[in-house]
Amino acid sequence: MKRQLLHTETQDDSTLWSNLKKGDEKAFSILFKRHYSHLVRYGNSFIPFPEKVQDCVQDVFTDIWIYRDKLSDKVVVKAYLLACVRKRITRSQERDRIFRLSSSIDTAEFLFDFSIEHDLISDETTASKVSHLNHLINDLPSRQKEALYLRYTQELTVDQIADTLDINYQSANNLLHRALLSLRKDWKGNFFFILVLFSFAF
Repeated sequence: MKRQLLHTETQDDSTLWSNLKKGDEKAFSILFKRHYSHLVRYGNSFIPFPEKVQDCVQDVFTDIWIYRDKLSDKVVVKAYLLACVRKRITRSQERDRIFRLSSSIDTAEFLFDFSIEHDLISDETTASKVSHLNHLINDLPSRQKEALYLRYTQELTVDQIADTLDINYQSANNLLHRALLSLRKDWKGNFFFILVLFSFAF
């Protein structure tokens, strides 16, 4: 029994998704535990109300379980969940009128602050570069910053980013390209340094 449980917990998302659609409560529970924290973190990047974000994430999973028979067989689970949370927060904003000047998450500010971990800093010169890089990233337009977050924090592909943001592939690619182009323009030094930090950071 213990070996079977361990096997279930180590299954990939697509297998768990397939089992969830068949009514497997264990698969549903594992997906919830596996993705809950990063979904909440993503939601917190849009609205400063942690309890409301947690409710939105829980509502997403509730709907997934209730309507599991109607779910698509072919989804990238992580990207799908991120998109669902994004849409759920949009509806919450529209209903509660939290943002007086905007009812769309497309125009809401992406609040997440990038901060490369301090354990990557080995000396004062590197620390100064890292601090400068954090500043440059956090000064990017909201949508570009969100695209970087999805690419380097959530490790989504460009296709998956497009699905999450509900835009086409070219628009998602343009967001990433413009963000990296802006960093390259303002960065005083070897651009390879940025790419190396991106591969370890966030």
